[in-house]
Amino acid sequence: MMKKLSNIHWNHYLNYIVIGLFTLIFGSLSLGGMYLNSSLLFLMEKIAISIILAVSLSIVVGFLGELSLGHAGFMCVGAYLGGKVATLLEPSIGNSPFNLLISLIVGGAVAAVCGVIIGIPALRLRGDYLAIVTLAFGEIVKSLFQNSSDESFGGALGLDTPRYDKQYLFIWAFALVLITLAVVQNFIRSKHGRAVTAIRDNEIAARSSGINVTKYKLLAFTISAFFAGIAGVLYSFSNYTVQSAKFGYNYSIEILVMVVLGGMGSINGSIIAAALITFLNTKLATILTGDLAVLQNLFYAIILIAIIIYNNAPSLKNFRNRFNFGVLYRKLIKRNADPTNIGDDKAKWDVVPTKIEMNEVLSTDLNPSDNYIKGKGGDK
Repeated sequence: MMKKLSNIHWNHYLNYIVIGLFTLIFGSLSLGGMYLNSSLLFLMEKIAISIILAVSLSIVVGFLGELSLGHAGFMCVGAYLGGKVATLLEPSIGNSPFNLLISLIVGGAVAAVCGVIIGIPALRLRGDYLAIVTLAFGEIVKSLFQNSSDESFGGALGLDTPRYDKQYLFIWAFALVLITLAVVQNFIRSKHGRAVTAIRDNEIAARSSGINVTKYKLLAFTISAFFAGIAGVLYSFSNYTVQSAKFGYNYSIEILVMVVLGGMGSINGSIIAAALITFLNTKLATILTGDLAVLQNLFYAIILIAIIIYNNAPSLKNFRNRFNFGVLYRKLIKRNADPTNIGDDKAKWDVVPTKIEMNEVLSTDLNPSDNYIKGKGGDK
């Protein structure tokens, strides 16, 4: 049993453990009747939504290597469709977990269909051209909902949606974060994920090696859009009104910044960056009020530039290599390691199969007077 536990790659499950413990602690406090600040609950909801958005976008941007600027559009589809379903179901089943579950399925499924629609032109487009197409998709979706009728999706005033209980919504949100991590990480570590990263590294080589590029591009866009729709449904349950102006170009850039800031192709980095950026935005909006509100974007940009410079400046490379979480973690493990406790070595002679027993002595008798030994070229 101990041997099996030692073979587990705990770094693969560290994010599950941290988020699970966080959810368990605050969920127990909330379910136990302890009062939690309303602003704290709302902040945790926003952080969970941002993590889902960042992790889902990292599939396309970080692992597939495509530049997508329409993630807010997929979220908009999920928010409006999920919010509309929740509004229609509220008179019959109320604002219950069943209402939330059905809305999540509908919002995620419709967003996934939109992901397929965007994935089709992605088969022929790359780089800036794909970014323009996805950006256009987001703006078209926003415009459609903004100009809808009041009876359908509320028009310019937005769609009124039922607000889920704050004491419980953040628990559902972080549970969905864990589901998102499970799906995305298992997808990336599977043969399908390796095919996606192969397309990112060299599409021509991937195609020549037999990888179905069309299939995997569509699959990546569909999974990414599905979880963006899930985040949109959570947003609709976290607010009383869904307005299309929220899902504009700037919000797509903000989600992209989370992925880039956390590191391309790094799930844990996307999680940390999403939580950090959401926290900064919320606190700056709270602190800078009135006439100082105009400084919010300025301070936000300065902080992001400072973080990016720290992560990429060549002059700070030695400092980053000496002082980071990975180095500190390895030092801690090395300090706690017992040098007398040596594990099984799979390369030991009694384990490696050989044709000759190791206790046999192999020898060759050589006569020093032989011409061969003397280098005269004679036979032995």
